[in-house]
Amino acid sequence: MATRIDYFDDPDAPAADRLVPSVNVIVTNAEGELLMIRRSDNGNWAVPGGAIDLGESIPAAAIRETLEETGITCEITGLSGTYSDPRHVILYTSNGEARQEFSLVLIGRAVGGTPTPSEESREVRWVPRDQVVVLPMDRSMRMRIEHYLSGDGLPYIG
Repeated sequence: MATRIDYFDDPDAPAADRLVPSVNVIVTNAEGELLMIRRSDNGNWAVPGGAIDLGESIPAAAIRETLEETGITCEITGLSGTYSDPRHVILYTSNGEARQEFSLVLIGRAVGGTPTPSEESREVRWVPRDQVVVLPMDRSMRMRIEHYLSGDGLPYIG
């Protein structure tokens, strides 16, 4: 299986060769829990997300990626932040692609479905807010979730 390796400010990181617009979605349910996936490519916990396809809007990509990875249908309700730090390089071992981070993090509300793993997520579950940040995850994902949980209402721009 191909893996994803995240590098941050690492002199041994490969040079980024692409910038691929992507979305992540922080989806909550009626109890305020966050929808989390355990990624198949690196075993880390994350919120759902992926690349935006040509001809697709940002909200449509967010809804599609969430449904594909989790079995949950959501509606988009806001923007949590933008993340484009050139010190964060993501290597995909399946094809050697090295991407500079470029992610729009949206906020969504669950409107249907049942948490269901996929090819990209080996586990999917609703996690109470106070338990999310203790899950093993990449530092960039932790930062995104912490910005959302800070509750200041302003999108992070970075």
